[in-house]
Amino acid sequence: MALQRSLRATVLAGLLTSMSAFAADKPAAGSEFVAYAQPIIALTHATVVDGTGGKAKKDQTLLIDKGRIVALDKGSRVKIPDGATVIDAKGKTLLPGFVMVHEHMFYPAGGVEYNEMSYSFPRLYLAGGTTTMRTAGSMMPYADLNVRDAIARGDAIGPDMDVTGPYLNGPGLPIPAVHSLSGVDDAERTVNYWADEGVTSYKAYMQITRAELQRVIDVAHKRNAKVTAHLCSVTYREAVDMGIDNLEHGFFVATDFVKDKQPDACPRGTDVAQSFATLDPKSPEVKALIKLMIDHHVALTSTLTVFETFVTGRPKAPQGALDLMLPEVRAQYEDSWNKVQTTKGRFTPEIYAKLSQLEKQYADAGGLLLAGTDPTGYGGVVPGFSAKREVELLVEAGFSFEQAIKVATYNGARYLGRDKEVGSLAVGKRADIAVIDGDPLKDTGALEHMPLVFKNGVGYDTQKIFSAMHGTVGLH
Repeated sequence: MALQRSLRATVLAGLLTSMSAFAADKPAAGSEFVAYAQPIIALTHATVVDGTGGKAKKDQTLLIDKGRIVALDKGSRVKIPDGATVIDAKGKTLLPGFVMVHEHMFYPAGGVEYNEMSYSFPRLYLAGGTTTMRTAGSMMPYADLNVRDAIARGDAIGPDMDVTGPYLNGPGLPIPAVHSLSGVDDAERTVNYWADEGVTSYKAYMQITRAELQRVIDVAHKRNAKVTAHLCSVTYREAVDMGIDNLEHGFFVATDFVKDKQPDACPRGTDVAQSFATLDPKSPEVKALIKLMIDHHVALTSTLTVFETFVTGRPKAPQGALDLMLPEVRAQYEDSWNKVQTTKGRFTPEIYAKLSQLEKQYADAGGLLLAGTDPTGYGGVVPGFSAKREVELLVEAGFSFEQAIKVATYNGARYLGRDKEVGSLAVGKRADIAVIDGDPLKDTGALEHMPLVFKNGVGYDTQKIFSAMHGTVGLH
């Protein structure tokens, strides 16, 4: 047996060595997807939505030099250097690369299992226009950290990543990959361990206690990290009073309006649904909660994409997303979608509309609304398509297109402390740009036509990425 183990070890070492040697001879990561990598690139005659929330500007020229935006103005005012690569962008719209803050590197595999998508998801996020992202909870933190570092080194393509540690949750969640906190000391130990390993934010989850959440916030802040949460046992008001930085899923998971809610306990789903059905968005309690959040500088993340999948009458995932799924996963998803269409769930069309518009109410009052897509649920949220859909749903909720883009770009960059580099199209910033073929200001459906995405001045052919990823979602 010892000899067999020795032989296996020798063979494995030889394989790894030969694989490493092969990898050293490979071209630069993602080069097969690159359409433009010239040092100086000019996009001319474009419509520009710059991410600040201001009105779109027509007939603009954007000049990139070594990955930076060095000019952005009316074409007549921009001198294009000799030798520059010129892309005629007439009829096209330029947007900042999306900065999405509720993303994951895993995907539902059925039941309570989630598969890590460290191969397909970074590529798909990039192909869908997301150039910066935060994971909002991890099933395999080391995989997320290693992917983040590989992208930063240029060994892989994908968005720049802020990695959130594993879910911080108490007992009661039937997901084998999630650790159950045993108390406040365990919460502190977990935060410190993952801070030492390199995560940059934390996410509390549904069954956490108030004492555990308070300890998580206190320790994370000492480590210069922020805390977000998908809450249930703890109310938004309680979390705000503790000093939380961010709350996830808009108001779709708030338990503040449930009558006779018990401390540190999740109410029944029917009671939460009833609280939403009877909720008056103009009531003093809603206005007071929004004011409290804004006064304490608590950001709110919109994830309309995942909640839409549970609402009767909402569309199925687009064909492009279906093509990306492993066949067995696609069949599972379509079966679940069909059941939603015939089952009255917690989120009726009326409740969905009310809660989505409540996000605009929060933003209109001065709150920092962020965007994310949350590729969980039963599989209908697929990177590459989900960020575009989130923008479409924000517009449906009452935001102007320019406002929706600000939520999905600049606001996220501001929250992550990256707004001096990314999040808007401006001279001096990094050239992270989504190119839309058409005018999404007239029809948000034009977002689906995104042939090019630039990250740090390198332009990627999105269709080549999508084609290469067919059948991978749900697999790896």
